[in-house]
Amino acid sequence: MFNFLRKNNNKEEGILPFHFSTDIHSHILPGIDDGAPDMNTSLNLIKGLYSLGIRKAIATPHIIGDLYRNTPFIINNALTKTKVACKKAQIKMELHAAAEYMLDDYFLGLLRSKTPLLTLHKNIILTEISYSVAPDNLDMILKEILNRGYQPILAHPERYHFYHSDYKQYNHLNEIGFHLQVNLLSLTGYYGKAVKKAARYILDNNLAALAGTDLHHHKHLAALSDSKNRTNISKYLGPKVYNNLDSILQPL
Repeated sequence: MFNFLRKNNNKEEGILPFHFSTDIHSHILPGIDDGAPDMNTSLNLIKGLYSLGIRKAIATPHIIGDLYRNTPFIINNALTKTKVACKKAQIKMELHAAAEYMLDDYFLGLLRSKTPLLTLHKNIILTEISYSVAPDNLDMILKEILNRGYQPILAHPERYHFYHSDYKQYNHLNEIGFHLQVNLLSLTGYYGKAVKKAARYILDNNLAALAGTDLHHHKHLAALSDSKNRTNISKYLGPKVYNNLDSILQPL
């Protein structure tokens, strides 16, 4: 599998592009969304994250009304099985699970029913919106999230092309209460030049304290292992500390 350690004068030298050891966004639980399809793939992806220097991974399977109506039971059951498999395979990754909530009508139903949401840490939830069109009720949804006592992270805002014509929208999202999380591969051009440019704007303007692999499959892992990509990721992240979830907590 992928090994991010190389021999150098008979010594192993770690090549770690990240300034954090916790990954807050991944799809590594088997068979419940568009990430790892089976346990063997899950274990290989987790091994890859470990080799990258990640020691704590928070799996965030999709919850999307039209596609993946994952429940806490489904997610936690997959987490338990994956932990057992990791222990058997002697993979020393600390594993946790939350979810990546699509801000759709199904999510609003969960929120309004006061169903406890799966959080990354305390009251922090990971959210996403459609890639195709900006929701016209995003401010209303955000208000409901905040009124329920949750703090939302918006995943990969640089990938929403409808914001590319006006980067100030990223400032607005931050100002109204979204914490922004940039995908590492966005910084490499993996998703295209426009996405890379938007990601750099977000980081250059100090709008994101969070970064994630958004790891789904071996192709993502191979891209993260590429030496040129590792160099770019390290360069654009700079010396800032990322993914300290306690640091973004706000008083209710």
